[in-house]
Amino acid sequence: MERVKKIIERLKKEYPETKTALQFETPFQLLVATILSAQTTDTQVNKVTPELFKKFPTPNDFAAASIVEIEKLISSVNFYRNKAKSIKKASELIVKNFGGIVPQKMEELITLPGVARKTANVILNQAFGKNEGIVVDTHVKRIAQRLGLTKNSDPLKIENDLMKVVPRESWGEFSFRLIQHGRKVCKAKKPLCKECCISDLCPTAKKFNE
Repeated sequence: MERVKKIIERLKKEYPETKTALQFETPFQLLVATILSAQTTDTQVNKVTPELFKKFPTPNDFAAASIVEIEKLISSVNFYRNKAKSIKKASELIVKNFGGIVPQKMEELITLPGVARKTANVILNQAFGKNEGIVVDTHVKRIAQRLGLTKNSDPLKIENDLMKVVPRESWGEFSFRLIQHGRKVCKAKKPLCKECCISDLCPTAKKFNE
């Protein structure tokens, strides 16, 4: 699709950097940070993780820790109690089933608590450089719908729609560029269409400019 090709090219020029805003040094740290980021800003997660990873640097450390210890360090994050349970259980399974190493396959990653396709896609792309799918968060969902690339609202169906029109080698970077674009320009309530590098390729831009 020629229009999608133009969208990809312009977003690439506008957002050359496609690294997640979450701070991490190892695949395991990214897994933990991504679990924490659900319904919480990356900025808030980045305030919590330095001390958290200093105290518990590996899956073994988290597996040996008490839930109370983990909760205490992540208490400023939304739904911290559930996330503490997920992180501890995921750490135990990584130690038990994967030799203490974060798996590099989608079907293995999604067996871990707190890890659905979105989280797994982030880990695979950002930690291992793999394009197994497209990250669909609220920004990607909104922009894909506005661009007319999907009519669906279910994240999995949106991902499948995008995977059909976006070249596989661009899957990871495309989603992270849409996330940046959503935060900066294509906002939920008042999209800044006049500042948008792809507004002429967007079927809904005219509606927002009326």
